[in-house]
Amino acid sequence: MKLLETINSPAELRKLPRTQLTPLAHELRHFLLDSVSKTGGHLSSNLGTVELTIALHYVFNTPHDRIVWDVGHQTYSHKILTGRRDQMHTLRQFGGVSGFPRRVESEYDTFGTAHSSTSISAALGMAQAAKIKGEHRHAIAVIGDGSMTAGMAFEALNNAGVQEDINLLVVLNDNDMSISPPVGALNRYLARLMSGQFYAAAKNVGKSVLPGPVLELAKRFEEHAKGMVVPATMFEEFGFNYIGPIDGHDLESLIPTLENIKKLKGPQFLHVVTKKGQGYKLAEAEPILYHGTGKFNPTEGIVPAKAGKITYTEVFGNWLCDMAAADKRLVGITPAMREGSGMVRFEQQYPERYFDVGIAEQHSVTFGAGLATEGLKPVVAIYSTFLQRAYDQLIHDVALQNLDVTFALDRAGLVGADGATHAGNYDISYLRCIPNMVVMAASDENECRQMLTTAYRYEGPAAVRYPRGAGIGAEILKELTSIEIGKGEIKREGKDVAILAFGSMVAPSVAAGAELGATVANMRFVKPLDVELVKCLAADHDYFVTVEEGCVMGGAGAAVAEALAAEGIVKPILMLGLPDKFIDHGDPAALLAGVGLDAKGIAASIRQRFMAGEPRLVVNNT
Repeated sequence: MKLLETINSPAELRKLPRTQLTPLAHELRHFLLDSVSKTGGHLSSNLGTVELTIALHYVFNTPHDRIVWDVGHQTYSHKILTGRRDQMHTLRQFGGVSGFPRRVESEYDTFGTAHSSTSISAALGMAQAAKIKGEHRHAIAVIGDGSMTAGMAFEALNNAGVQEDINLLVVLNDNDMSISPPVGALNRYLARLMSGQFYAAAKNVGKSVLPGPVLELAKRFEEHAKGMVVPATMFEEFGFNYIGPIDGHDLESLIPTLENIKKLKGPQFLHVVTKKGQGYKLAEAEPILYHGTGKFNPTEGIVPAKAGKITYTEVFGNWLCDMAAADKRLVGITPAMREGSGMVRFEQQYPERYFDVGIAEQHSVTFGAGLATEGLKPVVAIYSTFLQRAYDQLIHDVALQNLDVTFALDRAGLVGADGATHAGNYDISYLRCIPNMVVMAASDENECRQMLTTAYRYEGPAAVRYPRGAGIGAEILKELTSIEIGKGEIKREGKDVAILAFGSMVAPSVAAGAELGATVANMRFVKPLDVELVKCLAADHDYFVTVEEGCVMGGAGAAVAEALAAEGIVKPILMLGLPDKFIDHGDPAALLAGVGLDAKGIAASIRQRFMAGEPRLVVNNT
């Protein structure tokens, strides 16, 4: 690590002779493997962008020149080279380095990313701002081929291509793999040229065979071959000057190419071919397995974990296969999250009914709506944080037409190491305000299965939210049984205080209720709310407490308060949930405890509010 230890900023990197950059890349790749194996994190993508990161910082004057990393899970090398090497042991831990770019973390993190396909838009904004302000700087967007499947990337290309005299460079990092295997016509087009060998061979043959008098014909042949084999035509039609493809692991190609591009005016497009997991054979062989890892021994590789409690994702995956066997109308849809959403077995068993639409959340929802108009039963498996990207489609294309689409919302609530960008804090609030929607929150694994069945059998739009990770260990019944829509249940009888808990907060609320002698209800439904149960609890309890793993503002507690107001019932009410701030990465249990959403915190908040002074209407938002 002799070279790497001397680099604490890109300015120091730029002082190195080019002959030392390849040894630096070897050291950096070794450091990455050692570091991530101890902390967990994204590995394959970072091993694949070592040389590209070095080259960009070597050629461009960062941070004066801006680099925007699409998604940003491939920025560990960037963080190491920009002064955060000694903090990498805190990666994705509370108070430590984020797994994604964050503007508050470093001036080199020019734009916060974690959701895909935003880089070109942001970089275009930066380039245009530099032009308006009369500043000479470059803006570089680094985007993967998976992210290029999203419409937003092409919206940005469409806008950028007509801008003149802007210093914008789009680097397509073509590694032939998004989180799930890449899909779609665009990916097939790019995959035809994983190396530029055919084009290079055609060009060389043309020039060697044809004599001088017909060099013009050779040039035309070259252009024709280029148009057939390389996606230059497509990107040049957008108004970009296309260069590539080039080997993204060859610094002797990368650096001269970037230096030449730096001298050019107008929108530039560089096509770079890389390999995920580069330099670590196990990750090269199984890049998806090593996409996001826990701690592991690099010598042994990732060892399958011992069977433990089933995760909610597995509950969904098993339910999907069982329901597909029972109903041939079922169609499963994912926006590029086959593994993350637990759909691998479904794809294997029902390939004709499985659709990975790429990183295209908006399309996934409207595609499901189209299927529903023809009598099929689409199930859209999507993370809570990603459904935000298809909100208009959810309202306009599904709910407004009252179409029969089921939404399986994984990663509802806090998600731990991925932090605020991936947390599903807002789905309760943004779903319950939509007419025709049914919204459920699962409190355990079996209830999740029952709710999925309920949502599927409901003839209209319905969503089931469930958290990341394992459940409480509840027995899962094999039968595909439904529960009555809009009906909650009493989990514990008590007095004085009624705790109305939603989803993942039922278990800690029961524990808090036992400590306080309070009644605890598993409300099950955010919408329609069990108003009759609310009225019954109001009749013989003095104080109300609502608990949810979602934002307090507009959340399930607000729904209870609205119901009480509509019935003319006045009760002191304490709303416990996630505060009005973005919550950083860290251990999920510790994060929940930090905002008072463990059993101890729930009990303490209730004591403080209702057992230590005059009760009053309160929203706990700290």
